[in-house]
Amino acid sequence: MAPPTLAQKDKKLFADLLSQYENRQLTKGRKTADQILKKYPEHGETMCMKGLILVHLGQRDEGINLVKEGMRKDLSSHICWHVWALIQKSEHKYEDALKSYIQALKFDKDNFNILRDTAVLQTQTRQFEGLVETRHNLLRLRPYNRNHWVGLAVAYQLNGNLAEAKQVLEYVEGFLRNVGSYDVEFSELLMYHIRILEDMGDFQSAVDMLESHDRAKGGSVLDRMAGTEMKARLLAKLKESNADDEQKTAWTERADAAWRWLLSQNADGYEYYKGFLANQGIDLANVTDENREKALEMLRGYFNVQFATAPYRLALHVATGQEFKDLIKPYLTNALTKGIPSLFADLKPLYRDPAKRQVIEDTVEEFRATLATSSPPTSGSVEPTTYLWALYLLAQHHSYLGRHKQALEILDVAITHTPTLPELYMTRARALKRAGDPHGAARAMNDARLLDGQDRFINTKTGKYLLRAGMVTEADAIFSKFTRVSGGAPAAADLEEMQAMHYLVEQGDAYRRAGKLNLALKKYYVIQKVFESFREDQYEFHQYSVRKTILNVYTEMLKWEDNVRSHPGFIHAAVATVQVTINKAKKAARKGQPEADGANTKKGESKRRSITFALSSLRSRILSAATATQSEDRGLEPPRSRDDDPEGLKLVLAEDPLERADKYLTGLSELVPQNMDICFAIYDVAIRRKKYLQAVRMLTRAHSLDSEHPDLHWRVVHLRNTVSSLPEPILAPVGPVLAESIASLLPAEVSLELFNSQYLQKHSSSPMAIVAHAKAAQILKAPQDEVDSILFVVLKEPVQLDHKAAFAVLSYLQEMKSPRADEFRIACNDRFELSTLFRSGEEIAALQRSFSESGESAADGEALETVT
Repeated sequence: MAPPTLAQKDKKLFADLLSQYENRQLTKGRKTADQILKKYPEHGETMCMKGLILVHLGQRDEGINLVKEGMRKDLSSHICWHVWALIQKSEHKYEDALKSYIQALKFDKDNFNILRDTAVLQTQTRQFEGLVETRHNLLRLRPYNRNHWVGLAVAYQLNGNLAEAKQVLEYVEGFLRNVGSYDVEFSELLMYHIRILEDMGDFQSAVDMLESHDRAKGGSVLDRMAGTEMKARLLAKLKESNADDEQKTAWTERADAAWRWLLSQNADGYEYYKGFLANQGIDLANVTDENREKALEMLRGYFNVQFATAPYRLALHVATGQEFKDLIKPYLTNALTKGIPSLFADLKPLYRDPAKRQVIEDTVEEFRATLATSSPPTSGSVEPTTYLWALYLLAQHHSYLGRHKQALEILDVAITHTPTLPELYMTRARALKRAGDPHGAARAMNDARLLDGQDRFINTKTGKYLLRAGMVTEADAIFSKFTRVSGGAPAAADLEEMQAMHYLVEQGDAYRRAGKLNLALKKYYVIQKVFESFREDQYEFHQYSVRKTILNVYTEMLKWEDNVRSHPGFIHAAVATVQVTINKAKKAARKGQPEADGANTKKGESKRRSITFALSSLRSRILSAATATQSEDRGLEPPRSRDDDPEGLKLVLAEDPLERADKYLTGLSELVPQNMDICFAIYDVAIRRKKYLQAVRMLTRAHSLDSEHPDLHWRVVHLRNTVSSLPEPILAPVGPVLAESIASLLPAEVSLELFNSQYLQKHSSSPMAIVAHAKAAQILKAPQDEVDSILFVVLKEPVQLDHKAAFAVLSYLQEMKSPRADEFRIACNDRFELSTLFRSGEEIAALQRSFSESGESAADGEALETVT
């Protein structure tokens, strides 16, 4: 049925409705829509507009239903599709919104507003080929607007058509000749043009353009620092091209002048020194004996620059032998005299060279011995605190090298000398943490906090260490000192809103270690939402950056957004989510339940009913809070939904945990192809989803990265054992490909038992290899006492066991519910004297209780319901 046609008078009324919506006269607009619908109740466009107004007025469900009904009445109206696209966009359904916009353009191809929004959504969803066409249409409609020319150039660049982008920019610059002497946007446009030339490989044209617009010569490029950096970089690339020696000499001289000017502006710019040396053929990362002296000579030329420390520090990197000794002593003397707390962080990269590491240790020990014999110092040239900072540096040095007892002894001397320096207690906390004592580390960090309660960094560190010690409530009490919450409320909500990644990761891990899997999963999925918000936040910049001509930064931001999920925090949360999901599936399998969850059992149903009751009561408490008054226009954005699962109970009892975990991992194998943990996490999910080709592909990639990795070994055994145990063979074309891939990891003629024993023989001194051997043996149905005996080998010589590996063994024994787990714990407790990881549950609870009862941290709160 064709939609009704409005009379001329009613068309004017509908135009008034559109105007009233644009001016946000929502109440008037609603009355106007009702007036039209009273006469034309089947008019789809009016129904959609009224629905849109209702959404703005806060009646979201009613409004969306009305929009859907209006669309059914008139599917050929661009207004209906536009309204629906606006609602989808407000819900961040960008792909669906783009489809609606494209549908609207079929009925009104020259609608400027729809084209503009379509271009933004095509950029957001990275559909660059369609973006070029849309930008062309915008330019055709408004050819005299510079922004549309710039937008077309950006679209060409994003789509990889650099020659077309260059052509558009040349045309734009042609009709912008009469710009002012200080036009920032034109300057940015020129820099963007030069960047396009660089990406095209036309370095000579880029240099020529940069020099012709040089600000020092009256040109339009206003950012002289950025321009000179680009010039030096372009000249370096020109030198690498095929050119005669005379040209290379000229380019070297010009680049040398550029780097020297940059160093005159910032003599502490490390990247400038790298470029300055690279211009003379010296790679600072790989200095050879042939060019070492020349590099030192170039760096010495900047030793006399006032306040510049970079040339001294880089000279330490370059120098060796006696020359290094001659340079390190004055460098350390100056830093220790000034009392620079970050000195060890500055020197740490030098520790890659064992000879330099020993020289640093000997030099500082010499300072310590000299200053200790004359305390307080009698020489007027030596500061009284130099001895203290020498002790501080030595403690960090020994702690970093794993000499924890020595580090703690030195720190005791330093604290006796000056008990009011927070850095000493912080270093003590770090040393205890490395020694395997998270509870002592938390107490030491709290001691540092009590010396400077206003320091946010120390407070944050204290909270982090408390989380690692399993004291979540005490950590929240610390974090709440710097959040907006009040009245003793937990800081979690505010920290989640602030997207405090370190907090979310550490708290998720703390809950996981405590066995509170529901709360751990909740935090890990919050991290996923944080990164989803990063994607959504870029939306507003697509139009703004083109309008303001912030193009180089904008294109870099798009690249960053495309790779943001490679952030270590996201990777950690994704892997941890998979591990929690798999461990819960294993526990369910051992109890004789289906791997997904126990929802289909009576016990599962009972648990669900109790959880539903708990959630409903919690929701009622939340909804009882008073709501703030709002204006008439509540916007298109859906109201912020209240968290109906604050304790993560729904997550841990979800019917599709593997599907959720797989969604979390989507795309990570391409973003971080060198990450072994991601390979293993994808395998663990794929093999349980019966995606065997995906599973073997991940193990093949892991094998190419590290063929001897312990976690790879037992997974190869698991894969072949799983495939060979299938009730029916996998048919072609998957079956033969799978068999061939497995054979590339483990030849078919080699038995799993032989493969497992050969691996142990090859890595008999590695504790994690022994764990991998034990896991493989368990997969092959070895008796429990045999698996236990394998694991106990780590306590014997020549196995190089540290507390981390020992704790991994203990965790595995406890996971298997081995009767010898406590025996192993006691043996490790005796062996690692400084560690508290191997204390009994009662002893650990006493350590946590002693911290809370000491009155050093306010920490009272309700116990959270957990599911293990």
